[in-house]
Amino acid sequence: MVLNPFNVFVFDLFIISAIIITAYTCNFYYLTYLSIKRKVNPTTIEIGTPTITIQLPIYNEKYVAKRLVDAVCAMDYPKDKMVIMVLDDSDDDTVELLFDVVNTYKKQGFQIEHIRRGTRKGYKAGALKYAMEITDTEYVAIFDADFIPPNWFLKKAIPHFVKPNIGLVQCRWGHVNENYSAITQAQALSLDFHFLIEQKAKSNSNLFMNFNGTAGIWRTDCISDAGGWHTATLVEDLDLSYRAQMKGWKCLFLPDIVVNAELPAQMNAAKRQQFRWAKGSIQCAIKLLTDIALKRKIGIEAKIQAFVQLTRHIVYPLMLIQFLTLPVLLASNMNLYLVSFIPALTIATYLAMGPGAYIMIIQSMYHKSWKSKVKILPALLVYNAGMSVNNSVAVFDAIFGKKNEFLRTPKYGIVTKKDNWKDKSYNLPFTKTTLLEIFFGVYGLMGILISIFSNNPVFAPIIGLQTVGFFYISFMSLSHTSFKRNKSLNVPALTKKEKMEKRTYQLAMIGVLGIIVFGAFMSINGYHADVYPLDRIRGNLDGIIGSADPEAIKIHLTAIKQDLAIVMEKLPESKNPVWVFPTESTNFLRIDRDVENMLATAQTLTTVSPDSAAFQTGMTNIGERSLSIRQNIMDATPYMFVSISNIIFSTMWIAAILGIFAILKRKKDQLNTFDEVPGV
Repeated sequence: MVLNPFNVFVFDLFIISAIIITAYTCNFYYLTYLSIKRKVNPTTIEIGTPTITIQLPIYNEKYVAKRLVDAVCAMDYPKDKMVIMVLDDSDDDTVELLFDVVNTYKKQGFQIEHIRRGTRKGYKAGALKYAMEITDTEYVAIFDADFIPPNWFLKKAIPHFVKPNIGLVQCRWGHVNENYSAITQAQALSLDFHFLIEQKAKSNSNLFMNFNGTAGIWRTDCISDAGGWHTATLVEDLDLSYRAQMKGWKCLFLPDIVVNAELPAQMNAAKRQQFRWAKGSIQCAIKLLTDIALKRKIGIEAKIQAFVQLTRHIVYPLMLIQFLTLPVLLASNMNLYLVSFIPALTIATYLAMGPGAYIMIIQSMYHKSWKSKVKILPALLVYNAGMSVNNSVAVFDAIFGKKNEFLRTPKYGIVTKKDNWKDKSYNLPFTKTTLLEIFFGVYGLMGILISIFSNNPVFAPIIGLQTVGFFYISFMSLSHTSFKRNKSLNVPALTKKEKMEKRTYQLAMIGVLGIIVFGAFMSINGYHADVYPLDRIRGNLDGIIGSADPEAIKIHLTAIKQDLAIVMEKLPESKNPVWVFPTESTNFLRIDRDVENMLATAQTLTTVSPDSAAFQTGMTNIGERSLSIRQNIMDATPYMFVSISNIIFSTMWIAAILGIFAILKRKKDQLNTFDEVPGV
C-alpha cells in the first residue's frame, strides 16, 4: 500500500515529537531515581556570624513590600553584621510606603537603606548588579517581594557553607497560599516536583543546579568570580548559577529550610511568570550551551543534564505538534497503536508513563500526606496541558530573538481563601495568547469527534485532556481579566465618556465569546457535513470487504452512492478535494464511477450460483476495488479539513476575533489612561 506523502510527513512529525517528549520524561524519572537513591545529609559547621547583605529587589509591590521588610528585620541575627538593601525601582505608591518603613527601622538601629537607582535599566538583574557595586560583606542573601523568610533563616542556612567552593545555598520554596484555589494548588505541586526532585537530585551529585532567584544565599566572591549579574536574559538567576558552576563553584540545595512565598492567584499573572521562565531558559541555552559543551572539566553527564534543563521547555511546542497532527493521522486511518490488535495497550502506556508514574513519585515525596497531593494531580495535568500554548510562544520568542521587557509577576498579599485580589491594582488583562488557546480548544473538540468517528476512541481521552486544559486556561484568563480603577489614587467617579468606553470594552468581550461559540458550532457542523460522510463510506466499504452476500453488498454500495453525492456537492467542479497537486486517486468522479461499476457487478452476481468460478471472481473483484477505494477515501479525508472554503472561513473567523481584540486593546489603553494621575 502506497501512503500519501503528506500523511507520511505528518506521521514523522508525530513520532519524532513523541520520541523527544518521551526522552525528556524519562530524564525526569532518572532525576527522581537520583533524588531518592543518592541521599546526602547536608553538613554544617559553626562559622559564627559573618557579615551578610540582604538584597530585596522590588518593583511596584505595595501589597507585600512591607511584609517582606518586616520579616527580614525580624531575623535573629546581629544588627551590626546584617546590611539590608531595599532595591526599589517602583514608580507607584510603593515608594512612599517603603520610605516610611525603612526610616522606621533605621531609627531602631538597623543598617537598612532605601536604594533608588532612578532607572529600571536591566530590571531585576540591573538592580542586583547596581547593589553589588556597593556591597562589601562576605555573603549576599536575596528575597523577592512575595517571600516571607523565617527569623531563624540566616542562622540555619549560613552554616552550610562548610567548604570554600560552595558558592550558593538554595532553600526550598514554601507556599503560603497553596490552598487558595485550584490554580495555586497546581502551581505548588509543580514547584515541589522541581525542588524535591530536580534540585535535590542535582545538589546530591555533580550535576548543575540553578539558583531560583530568591530564598538563597551567595558567597560574594562567587558572584564576582562568575562575572556578576548579566542582563541579557529574563532569568538572571539561572544564568549566574550556571556560570558560577562552570567556574568550579558548588551549588547546594537545602530541602529542610523552607521559605514561604505567595503563589500567583490570577491566571494572567501565572501565565506571565511561566512565560518568563520558559523564554529565559531558552535564552540561557542559546547563551551558555556552547561553552558548557566545550569545557573539558565538565563531565559528560553534567553536560547532558545541563542541555536537558536549559532546553526542556521545547517540550511544549512538541506537545502542540502532537496535538495538531494526531487528529489528521486518525482521519487518515493511520495505525498509531503500540500493538495493532491490543489498542488498550496504547492508553495503558500513556497512563503508566504519565499519571501512574507521577503517583509513585508523589508517594516518595510526601510519604504520609501523599494521598491529599494525588488529588491535585488532575488539576496539574490540565494546568500544564493548557499552559503549552503560552510557553510555546515564549520558546519561539527566545529562538527568534524577540526582545521582551522583564515583566514582574504581581502579588496581592493573598494568604487565606477570604483574601481577594480582584479589587486591587496590578490586575493583568488577557493577551493574544488567549486567542490561540481558544483556537486549540476548538480544534481539540474536532479531534475528539474524529477519534470517535474514525473508530479510535482510545485517543479521545488523550486529546480531551489537552482540550480541557486549553479551554480552562483561556476561560480563566478571560474571567480573571479586570480593569478596576486604582482606589488608592482617589480618582473621581467615571465620567459619561469613560462609562461608554468601559461599556464598549465589555461588549467587545461578549463579541469575542459570541464569535468563538459561532466558530465552534460551524466547525462541528462542517465536520458533520464534509468529513463524517467519508467516515460512513469507509464503514460501508469495510462491510463490503467482510461480506459474501451480493444483496448486502448492494445495500452498502447504495449507501456509499448517497454519501458520495453529499460530498461532491461540497466540492469544486473538478470534484477533487486536493486543490494543490491533485491526483486521480482522490478524484470523486472516478470513485463514483467505480462504485457504479461495483453496483452493476453485485447486481449480476445475484443471478449467479455462489459455487461458480464467475461468482468467486466477481466477489474478489469487488473486494479489491473496495480496498482501493477505501485507501483513496483515506487519502482524501485530510484535505476536506483544509478545503478552500474552510480556509476562507477560518481566515474570516480569526480576522473577526483579531479585529475585536484590537478594539479591546484600544479601550483598555484608554481606561488605563483615565487612571493615570500626574506625579504618581
